Amino acid sequence: MTHSTLPFSQEASFNTMMAGPISALWQQRHQSTLQGANYCQLSWVSLTPGCSDKVIVIVNGRIESYYKYQELFFDLINQGYHIYALDHRGQGMSQRLIADAEMGYVDQFDDYVTDLYRFITDIVMPQGYQHHYLLGHSMGGAISSLLLARYPTIFDRAVLSAPMHGIHLKPSLRFIAEPLARLNDHLHRQPTYAPGQRCYYPKPFVNNPLTHSEIRFQWFKDLYQQYPQIRLGGASNRWVWQSIAAARACIDEASNITTPTLVLQGSADHIVDNQAHARFCQQIPTKSRLVTITDARHELLFESDQYRNIALTEICNHFATL
Repeated sequence: MTHSTLPFSQEASFNTMMAGPISALWQQRHQSTLQGANYCQLSWVSLTPGCSDKVIVIVNGRIESYYKYQELFFDLINQGYHIYALDHRGQGMSQRLIADAEMGYVDQFDDYVTDLYRFITDIVMPQGYQHHYLLGHSMGGAISSLLLARYPTIFDRAVLSAPMHGIHLKPSLRFIAEPLARLNDHLHRQPTYAPGQRCYYPKPFVNNPLTHSEIRFQWFKDLYQQYPQIRLGGASNRWVWQSIAAARACIDEASNITTPTLVLQGSADHIVDNQAHARFCQQIPTKSRLVTITDARHELLFESDQYRNIALTEICNHFATL
């Protein structure tokens, strides 16, 4: 398939754009808070320049914050959309759940879904947009999948970017990761890091599994230095087993989805299980389309231009389809 890409921000002018028009747009943002499940304070942002009758709700992944996606917001706003985005409980600008602020933790994965539903119904829907679109990445793709299954009439169309419908595991861990995490979680009174996980540290670009784009990778690492309160490190045992169970539920509940849904994956993604995307789409064959971007890594929205341009073009074309 050939792709004629729309005009998006490019790596060659990344620093100039970030310091200029993207920064200027970011200064127009509206930030506020929302009370999520169990009284957790959630931080959210909106960018609504000019008039638009269509809005995209962006659901980010684990360790992320809406601060990371300033370039994406800029590109989508230039296509005529307004943007709303929520930071999940326990990360980003939202309230931390445990004493170790850098440990990825959630008590119940369904709390993420409840939070997102409240954000949409209490904050986004009252704005009166005619068209509502959903864009979820990685863990945010799993949250979005469960939301679409449980509340199938909220969105007109949805895109899932490298959704966490399964976690990419070594064969030796495939069948023991969940029970081991459950056991470790049960044995300790306090939340503990899963095996191989640790507090945040700045990882090098070389051999990273997330993106080919060094300039975007470095910008995000610098963002963590500028705003240390949004940093997040490794996952807890509880997050691991809750998330593996939630990924399984994404496929089990997918048949309830009625929203036309585009699933994007990178063929070189070693964070999530690409085979699970096919199983998800098989549950809703008339409502889903799976697109594989050759050689792209996990962060399709933060990748090098040759991959990111394809992802954004697919997203915009999907949302523009009547």
